[in-house]
Amino acid sequence: MVFASSIFLFWFLPIFMGVYALTPRRWKGLTIALGSYVFYGWWRPDFVILMLISTLVDFSAGHGIGQDRRRGLDGRRWVWLSAVVNLGLLGYFKYANFGVDTLNAMMAPFIAHPLRWPAIVLPVGISFYTFQTLSYTVDVYRGTAKPVNSFTNFMCYVAMFPQLVAGPIVRYHTIAGQLENRSHTWGKISRGILAFQTGLAKKVLIADILAQVADRAFAAGAPSAADAWVGILAYTFQIYFDFSGYSDMAIGLGLMMGFRFPINFNQPYRSISITDFWRRWHISLSTFLRDYLYIPLGGNRKGKLRTYVNLAITMLLGGLWHGAAWTFVAWGAYQGFWLIIERLGGKKSLWEWAPGGLKIALTFVVVVFGWVLFRAPDLSSALSYAAAMLGAVPSGVHSGALGVKSIHVLAGAAAVLVLWCARTTQELIEIPSPSYAFVTQFLFFLAIAQVHFMDYVPFLYFRF
Repeated sequence: MVFASSIFLFWFLPIFMGVYALTPRRWKGLTIALGSYVFYGWWRPDFVILMLISTLVDFSAGHGIGQDRRRGLDGRRWVWLSAVVNLGLLGYFKYANFGVDTLNAMMAPFIAHPLRWPAIVLPVGISFYTFQTLSYTVDVYRGTAKPVNSFTNFMCYVAMFPQLVAGPIVRYHTIAGQLENRSHTWGKISRGILAFQTGLAKKVLIADILAQVADRAFAAGAPSAADAWVGILAYTFQIYFDFSGYSDMAIGLGLMMGFRFPINFNQPYRSISITDFWRRWHISLSTFLRDYLYIPLGGNRKGKLRTYVNLAITMLLGGLWHGAAWTFVAWGAYQGFWLIIERLGGKKSLWEWAPGGLKIALTFVVVVFGWVLFRAPDLSSALSYAAAMLGAVPSGVHSGALGVKSIHVLAGAAAVLVLWCARTTQELIEIPSPSYAFVTQFLFFLAIAQVHFMDYVPFLYFRF
């Protein structure tokens, strides 16, 4: 089930919110957990079992650490148990196919018959809830979170459907108090509705429309330079409005249930460097990688060379987290390269000399080239596409072959206005103006109508 679908908008959400409103306060967490299991298991009910395994293991690990501490032990064994189970499940379901395919490619010159492996279906959202449950155990071990006493609350935390399948990654200690006691006010509900409506409009009216152009560009064998740039800019806008739209909807649904989730995007395409970009893009993931990978590796505390190595490892694994393909590894390496270059200059971009607007433009171009690796089906296609952008490949497709229509131009213009002229959704909903509320209602109804007529378009980050 996805947010941008009739079954969710007209059936699941109204029924769930009605039941939630009528549920006594002490049972609201259980209502969220059970509703989330229905939401998550709508496509594959058996995958709920995997989430329950992670929930049981980490709930037990948190209590185990607490008991070990009372006996004078450090509780590290429970962290290892959590890591082995959670990363083991993630590794098997997300990377087993990739590992077998890579091994077969390496051994092809030496063996006659490739290794056969049954195709494994990737459970939606496993990367997100795995990181959440694992972070809980690590935080309990570090002392930044207390072991949760209520299994129902922990079920609610892990399975909470608003951010279950595509984030933001919410750490337990940031909402522990809200799980125990949270307010339900008309102010929160109204702001949540506005955030949800804004996110749906972003997804349906901008991301899904521009996806048509991006898909055609990357499907073209040899696009012209103009078509290549139009295609990658369409994808650059698509991925932002798709993912930030989902985050807005998740934050809005959380507010409707009394929760405050952390912001996940803060105008990333206005960044003045790649370092700045990673402070603004997918904030919950970048801070997770910083706190649970980069800093434990040594961060910047063990000399310059080790700092660069730590940055490279963090971004390589961050790229691999996004998908089991060498294109994502290359994308991580690309991002790591720019972060290291900027670290060499004291966390400053190569264009520190430039005026503010030019800094933003140059950073944006670097990010755009990175999205080629993220979108292309393989490394060879990525290199060919980047070469086409630079005009280095003879064009087999005439300019305009992407089928760009007025609706695509309108969506692109709207994207530009939102990205570089508007405030963030979180700022807009805090004290919403009448004009913002009116425009949002109009766009929401347009999005609802579009949901009825468009083909099914899943969120990009569902596959991560």
